[in-house]
Amino acid sequence: MTINPFSILHPINSHQSAHPDAPPAARSSDLSSTSVPVLRFESVRHIFPGTSLPAVNQVSFSLQVGELLGLLGPSGCGKTTLLRLIAGFDRPQAGQVILDGVEVTGKNTWVPPEQRGIGMVFQDYALFPHLTVAQNVAFGLKHRRGGVFSRDRLSAKAKRRRVAEMLDLVGLSGMASRYPHQLSGGQQQRVALARALAPNPPMVLLDEPLSNLDATVRLQLRQELRDILKSVGATGIFVTHDQEEALSVCDRVAVMSHGCLEQIGTPQELYCQPASRFIAEFIVQANFLPAYSEGSMWMTELGQISKVAIHPSNPTAVQDDTRADTAQGDTMPAIPPDTAIDLMIRQESASLTLDVDSDIVVRDRQFLGRENRYCLQLPSGQTFHARVPAACCYDVGTPVKVAIAPQAIQLFPHIANPPKS
Repeated sequence: MTINPFSILHPINSHQSAHPDAPPAARSSDLSSTSVPVLRFESVRHIFPGTSLPAVNQVSFSLQVGELLGLLGPSGCGKTTLLRLIAGFDRPQAGQVILDGVEVTGKNTWVPPEQRGIGMVFQDYALFPHLTVAQNVAFGLKHRRGGVFSRDRLSAKAKRRRVAEMLDLVGLSGMASRYPHQLSGGQQQRVALARALAPNPPMVLLDEPLSNLDATVRLQLRQELRDILKSVGATGIFVTHDQEEALSVCDRVAVMSHGCLEQIGTPQELYCQPASRFIAEFIVQANFLPAYSEGSMWMTELGQISKVAIHPSNPTAVQDDTRADTAQGDTMPAIPPDTAIDLMIRQESASLTLDVDSDIVVRDRQFLGRENRYCLQLPSGQTFHARVPAACCYDVGTPVKVAIAPQAIQLFPHIANPPKS
């Protein structure tokens, strides 16, 4: 039996002013205490016609009021498809999508995108070239329909006031009469964000909103973007393939690979406790150094590394594809002698010193301002990357000794021939 979601609706902003000319009130932070997530994904699966592998495969997660969630992953991993499923542009073959406690996608339920009331910021801005900045921002208010997240219609006076508020919010107060071609890329993106926020939607979806900007503007705007969304208490999902962007903008990050959700957590959790080798490679960009057990030591090309020195709270994955948490013990789990594993070593966990007797040499050096990134050639031919302070400067071909901070090491199953990324 199909349940009509519109029969059980209630206004999202219960504190909204009753005055007919009052614009929708911004959601306040006190709503974050509610137990009902703004968004729930339940075992969602989607396959495009003519393909055998799912673009989104059994994905489940939830999003709380005021939270910024990053969808991160390489090209083709399914993150934009996931965004389209939330917006209602595509309909999955299985699973549920629940917005503010109302099922909008399910076995017998389908609410079209125009009735979901979700704000959208597109990669190419999608501004109307024949409309002014103010008219573009007002478009969402003028053409807004009723539906799952319906709002009271605004008078012309209230719309003008709301547009002015949004332009002031994004720092474009003096540009209301300009047209999109008279704006820079960063200014156009601010207009797109103002248009998405103007109707006070329950959620804003941002599909790689900074990818078309140059590096300097991108760096500045990503902080502005977070500040704007946080200032109005907006709930948002931010799609990107840029690791630094996701970790710096979002409260939590969901990492996808081949349509699956690999791990979801805070930026610090993802970086410090990667749940899989893929996360360690994609997020941490770590080195994987083959090692084998001999007594109390790990034997590696960089030398011996004490097992005792490796912090016991670091997770390990030394048997098949499972992980064991050793936080409750004082020692690393027992590993049979001659067991081959890979030590995950972050680039910043290595330090270099000159050693004329070393058979490890500098293959390349990249100057990054405050630090140097070295590519080292190990005796086996494997490369090892290290980030060290800029004052540590060695020429290509210099033999060096590598010291590792063992507290930062994590263990993963050994892969004889790891796939090339």
